[in-house]
Amino acid sequence: MMLMNEPLVLGIETSCDETGVGIVRGIDLLADSLATSVDLHARFGGFIPEIASRAHVEAMLPTLERALAEAKIKLSDLDAIAVTRQPGLVGALLVGVAAAEGLAAGLGIPLHHVDHLDSHIAVDVLENGLLTEPAVALLVSGGHTSLMFVEDITIGAEILGTSMDDAAGEAYDKIARLLGLPFPGGPHIDRLATEGNSEFVRFPRGLTAPHDLVEHRFDFSFSGLKTSVARWIETKEKEGIEISVPDVAASFQEAVVDVLTSKAIDACHERGVEVLLLGGGVAANSRLRALAQERAQAQGITLRVPPRKLCTDNGAMVAALGSLRMSAGRPATRQP
Repeated sequence: MMLMNEPLVLGIETSCDETGVGIVRGIDLLADSLATSVDLHARFGGFIPEIASRAHVEAMLPTLERALAEAKIKLSDLDAIAVTRQPGLVGALLVGVAAAEGLAAGLGIPLHHVDHLDSHIAVDVLENGLLTEPAVALLVSGGHTSLMFVEDITIGAEILGTSMDDAAGEAYDKIARLLGLPFPGGPHIDRLATEGNSEFVRFPRGLTAPHDLVEHRFDFSFSGLKTSVARWIETKEKEGIEISVPDVAASFQEAVVDVLTSKAIDACHERGVEVLLLGGGVAANSRLRALAQERAQAQGITLRVPPRKLCTDNGAMVAALGSLRMSAGRPATRQP
């Protein structure tokens, strides 16, 4: 599906450890260039803001040049630039915003500051076409877990619920550390879980009790789950019982995706929508995709999921939202 107006937009994403530069024409993806500093953070078991900021400074120009070469365009061909303004690591965001501001001013073209979460929703159009009806979006990553109602992404999505403590991806990283797995933990737990029994231990499902659903129907909490897994492991070790890592990984993962998908389907019913969209880095998780598809199909809900490479942070998602905003006639943050 093509937009009647097909602006050529460059997007810059630097909210965490990924330096992303993407280029789209309308809703056609022309380039998606990425540099990551995840290996620099791995030895610390988490993201270090100063390291991320410095890595963005070093990677920005090479990543930009690769994107332009991949798209076979020049900077002077661009109609607009879009950049992530929030949420994220402050220093990391400043690198991207400074680069975008400088480019837009130098080229004399509009600049759109966009929201990181809205961008994760907008990237879906690059694979599945324009979203023509209201939808619920489930966004899951290391930094956020949110349920959002989407009517017009060019003016922003409505947050229905969010994580009250650990985001789902953060819980994956912490449990992976307990199981002796590398950082980031999500892909390793997902891989091992395919070899394990998801019913080996029934870990708690946070904020799903009847009294929780009164005030926190669409909110998430994974800190209790993390503590439960840690105590279970500690108890077994004290008893001298060998731990089956695949079984624990599968049981933990099932607890996470069970809550995520059940609340997402509930949100679709509550808002009367028939489309559920997955986004964020954890949307690349195989079990989350499978259970979401299973539960959506059973309820007559259409599931939209971007390709795995577009689930993690990237510049293409920022460019996509910038392009949609331009086509909808939304005002730029900075006019030429």
